[in-house]
Amino acid sequence: MTHSQLDHISDLLKNSPLDLGGEVEKMRRVFDEMLGSAPLPDDVRTRTTELGEVPAVEVRAGSPATTAGTVLYFHGGAYAIGSAAASVGLVSEIARRTATTAYSVDYRLAPEHPFPAAVDDALAAYRALLDRGVPAGAVAVTGESAGGGLALALLLAIRDAGLPQPSSATVLSPWADLTQSGGTMTSRADTDPALTRGALEIRAADYLDGADPRTPLASPLHADLRGLPPLLIQAGGREILLDDALRLAARAAHADVPVTLRTFPGAPHVFQGFAAVVEEAALALDQVAAFINNLLHPEGRR
Repeated sequence: MTHSQLDHISDLLKNSPLDLGGEVEKMRRVFDEMLGSAPLPDDVRTRTTELGEVPAVEVRAGSPATTAGTVLYFHGGAYAIGSAAASVGLVSEIARRTATTAYSVDYRLAPEHPFPAAVDDALAAYRALLDRGVPAGAVAVTGESAGGGLALALLLAIRDAGLPQPSSATVLSPWADLTQSGGTMTSRADTDPALTRGALEIRAADYLDGADPRTPLASPLHADLRGLPPLLIQAGGREILLDDALRLAARAAHADVPVTLRTFPGAPHVFQGFAAVVEEAALALDQVAAFINNLLHPEGRR
């Protein structure tokens, strides 16, 4: 265990200028500056593109010839902040480990574009991959925080649209319940350096714009999860969203969805973003890659 490293990252998050519940335009700038400040490794290659008229960033890392499959990635930011470009650091770590081409999707953000705009964009991006001839079995869906919730909502939308499911989905510290009803909202309130219940309530109200927070495509924890592909769920022991992960794993198991849950004691929200400097984060992404690669079928079903 690397608790000294995790403690250091928690201190950085606690003392950062980011206030998730703060004024949206300011926090968008702060968020992008924080995530974009670290230089990318020399082997990371990016280009802007579109998937079904939805902006995205294509990310590759490692050998130029390695394109064993496709990762469709959704960034975090409580549906109101964050961007595809700011997520490239974490996405590139996954792309390198999986030898895939990754697409980080710039879905529309609230409050300008409330629910279900983000879900509509996610489904459009997935449809675009299928329309390009990418087999569903060659796609792995991934997301962190709100992007994890969006990844789950995409799986539900895919099922409801009668489309083939991707090979798997991996969600890192997912925000899957916009009712904020998890017990760790209270029990981890003093240990979580990144999130507060109040901030999540502000952003949930922006995103929902009056919609019922238990609506399945907004809060996948409250959905019927039958028919979803294998799931990998990771969460940190310090975060208030820990119960979202625990309850999601239980509901998936009850719905006969193959599910793997990994929790990391002492880890904060989306600690995987610090894989370059934290051993536990690198280990978590190694697990993500093993899970994705075990299920990818580049020549498989459509």
